[in-house]
Amino acid sequence: MTPATSLFTPVEADLQILADNLKQLVGNRHPILYAAAEHLFGAGGKRIRPAIVLLISRATMLDEDITARHRRLAEITEMIHTASLVHDDVVDESNVRRGVPTVHSLFGNRIAVLAGDFLFAQSSWYLANLNNLDVVKLLSEVIMDLAAGEIQQGLNRFDASLSTETYLQKSYYKTASLIANSAKAAGLISETSLETAEHLYSYGRHLGLSFQIVDDILDFTSSTDTLGKPAGSDLKSGNLTAPALYALEEKPDLEILIEREFAQEGDLEKALALIHDSRGIQRARELAAHHAKLATEHIGILEPSASREALMNLTDYVLSRLY
Repeated sequence: MTPATSLFTPVEADLQILADNLKQLVGNRHPILYAAAEHLFGAGGKRIRPAIVLLISRATMLDEDITARHRRLAEITEMIHTASLVHDDVVDESNVRRGVPTVHSLFGNRIAVLAGDFLFAQSSWYLANLNNLDVVKLLSEVIMDLAAGEIQQGLNRFDASLSTETYLQKSYYKTASLIANSAKAAGLISETSLETAEHLYSYGRHLGLSFQIVDDILDFTSSTDTLGKPAGSDLKSGNLTAPALYALEEKPDLEILIEREFAQEGDLEKALALIHDSRGIQRARELAAHHAKLATEHIGILEPSASREALMNLTDYVLSRLY
């Protein structure tokens, strides 16, 4: 599998500048928040979201260099993503993310919630300073979507009647909205046509959906070491994703186990066995591949360049995580 970072060669230098800027953006007026930010941004991570913003910026500014506003948009995107992770970890009571202790496990829930709020507020302030109302609207919508996705996921726990459409809507809110809207925003800053900006939005939307579906499949197929969290943890917490929803169509016994919230000993193991014995995982793979293909078609409208090539290869990378 190609590591994501090797796809980002056209914006390698840009990502280094971004890494240096992120901690400075939080500022050191609040030592505890600065410590939390240093922990978050120092943890590295693949930086896929800001990389997409920077690649789109370069792919739509072929004759000139990207601007400070493009760079700031990439930084805002990473701040919003990081803020949402801090809050997610509090809600999910996760002590570790990708093998690194979470903010709330180090600093406590109160600081974690405030650190997430602070990052959202800080990103909004930098967003307003871009002085582009359309971009402000796009990224403000993302912050609402992130909260809506988390609420929807909480309300739908252990709901065996959940439709695939509702699952995809929640996946859009939680993952794809940020990628789609920041991709479109990069196009607007580059002053592309509105038609091109819509293609960029659709690229981000389908890439984000494919990414989330793959994540959901890995929850069933990966080891705890690879995931950084126990395998099957989504199912255990009542978060029904594509493999389980498809398996429910074939395995009526699965519904009984879900409805009683795996209350009896061995219920979860039985449920996992039923899902693996169904076409649920294979159908989820096909769904992820469908969205990846659509993403490729939408980004294909840009002029050929190394950055466009990287954006197209990213759709292959998302699927390659399954193998």
